[in-house]
Amino acid sequence: MIVKVGLTGGIGAGKSEVARRLAELGARVIDADQLAREVVAPGTDGLAEVVSVFGPEVLGPDGALDRPALGRRVFGDDEARRRLESIIHPRVRARTAELVAEAPSGSIVVNDVPLLVETGQGKGFDLVVVVQADESTRLRRLMDVRGMSESEARARIAAQATDEQRRAVADVVLTNDGTLEELRTQVDAMWRRRLRPI
Repeated sequence: MIVKVGLTGGIGAGKSEVARRLAELGARVIDADQLAREVVAPGTDGLAEVVSVFGPEVLGPDGALDRPALGRRVFGDDEARRRLESIIHPRVRARTAELVAEAPSGSIVVNDVPLLVETGQGKGFDLVVVVQADESTRLRRLMDVRGMSESEARARIAAQATDEQRRAVADVVLTNDGTLEELRTQVDAMWRRRLRPI
């Protein structure tokens, strides 16, 4: 038996830190963001389709996808974002299914999926874990750590599901408004109480 965990949270909430700790504890983590980059790498049909839809200006000088340029095109434009998602999401799901199938029996497989709620994938997991943080905390992280302007950060947050929508599908909610150590303590407790018993 493989235990499938869906891990999600709004941008800047700290989901990556939770995924990192779960990997340290022994989970197999599948990072949807990483797969989303793989499926549009140079030479892939995914990249070819993105360029055919959004134009060659979304390519960098090296022929790879210029993610910031593409981000400026799609964030704030719901139709463009949905078109991009229709190219990337099916490819990511197919690759995820391959990786889950490769996991040995008894594994805890954590699918790190930023848009789990938006794409309606909540029912496909044995446990859904949501990482949340106050919007002001998330804005600060996006500006300080990722170098976004406040307007860019707000646009990214607004493009995602609300905290209420994420909590509605959650089996476990981890709150990340404190220190990294406090977050890791919550993850360790969840591992012992919710995941190991399964």
